[in-house]
Amino acid sequence: MLRSQIASAARAARATTRGYASATVPPVSTASRSHEIVVIGGGTAGLAISHQLLRSGEFSSDDIALVDPAKWHNYQPGWTLVGGGLKTREELRRPLESLIHPKINFYNEGVRTFSPEENYIRLGNGDKINYDHLVVAPGVTLNFGSVKGLSEALAAPDSAVSTIYSYDSCANVFPSIEKLKEGNAIFTQPAGVIKCAGAPQKIMWLALDYWKKAGLYNPSQPTSSAINIAFATGTPTMFGVPKYNAKLEELRQERGVEGLFQHDLVAIEGKKATFARPDGAAKVTRDFDLLHVVPKMGPHAFVKESPLANEAGYVDVDDGTTRHKKFNNVWSAGDASSLPTSKTAAAITAEAPVLVQNLTRVLEGKEPDAVYDGYTSCPLLTEYGKVLLAEFKYGGAPKETFGKWLGIDQAIPRKEFYYLKKNFFPWVYYNSMVEGTWGGPKGWL
Repeated sequence: MLRSQIASAARAARATTRGYASATVPPVSTASRSHEIVVIGGGTAGLAISHQLLRSGEFSSDDIALVDPAKWHNYQPGWTLVGGGLKTREELRRPLESLIHPKINFYNEGVRTFSPEENYIRLGNGDKINYDHLVVAPGVTLNFGSVKGLSEALAAPDSAVSTIYSYDSCANVFPSIEKLKEGNAIFTQPAGVIKCAGAPQKIMWLALDYWKKAGLYNPSQPTSSAINIAFATGTPTMFGVPKYNAKLEELRQERGVEGLFQHDLVAIEGKKATFARPDGAAKVTRDFDLLHVVPKMGPHAFVKESPLANEAGYVDVDDGTTRHKKFNNVWSAGDASSLPTSKTAAAITAEAPVLVQNLTRVLEGKEPDAVYDGYTSCPLLTEYGKVLLAEFKYGGAPKETFGKWLGIDQAIPRKEFYYLKKNFFPWVYYNSMVEGTWGGPKGWL
């Protein structure tokens, strides 16, 4: 009863403000709207959260609004499969509007500014959107300019440079793998935060397996093979979680992959790649015949430059509750949040229910009681037909679903996990997760 009374009062208050422009900023547009919940971002986090809120049964039509300028929604974890020749990019995308429930008001616009003190946002077209609670989940942006010459190399016809990290370029990766018959293949990973930290080496393992089957690479005699393979990472290890790093380092050595650790790609010129080194060490330049690049990533400018951001530019929320540390009616999950875990779709399966439960409790006049433990996952392709299923929480502690149920070691690559990655996860994503009914390790909500 309390929840419905509060909601009714809020709706009545909003009704008095609809159709009026803000007097606190120079009006670009006279259009003004009000919603109980405004969700920024139509990516994995935004769709999952908005639909879980709607499915709670506590909201009427147009109580929830979703804001995103995109026309398309992509299943980005599948771009590794595209790069490995296992999927097409077209089968992994949907029109964004088609994924949004009709009861959710969709603003197909970007965000210009946040005004959390006054509880409104300003859209790119100048419209003002008032809210009772705000969920900020626009993801992160790719900085192709972080590597000098990268944009030009990706745009060049028949370039030896490619990346799985964008819709426009992921389809070029597998043809470049097929085309290479000899020479140096370098796969890079930048220092700093990126989406799916395992993906840069997933595509390398698939390429290695392809060249092995084509007779172009012999793991037991890598120096005498037609193709030489190097993994150049700005990090000091293969993977940030000790248990899985140990296995991946073992695989690297067994398969003869050169490890260029703390090598951060900074420039491409022709077929030469230049890497920065830590502690003022001289830069290193390497020749390549195939270069797979992962650009640096970071928060969107409209988030980074807002009152919602921490020093790093991410939405500054509590690690457990996902609630903003300063503004009690602001929440965040997914890649845009400050949650100190790997930025993956799997993490959102655990973050979203916590955020939704805590937000609805606050609307009922209660305190948040759900706690996110940092759970995330990385289904790490190690060859065609096998996946190492890394699952862990805050502190890099393993939190393995199948280890708990079946007592198996998920650090051992398995064919069963491969079919999860290739077939089940893409299916469940569009048929359940973005609709708000998938809870990852917890199954269907």
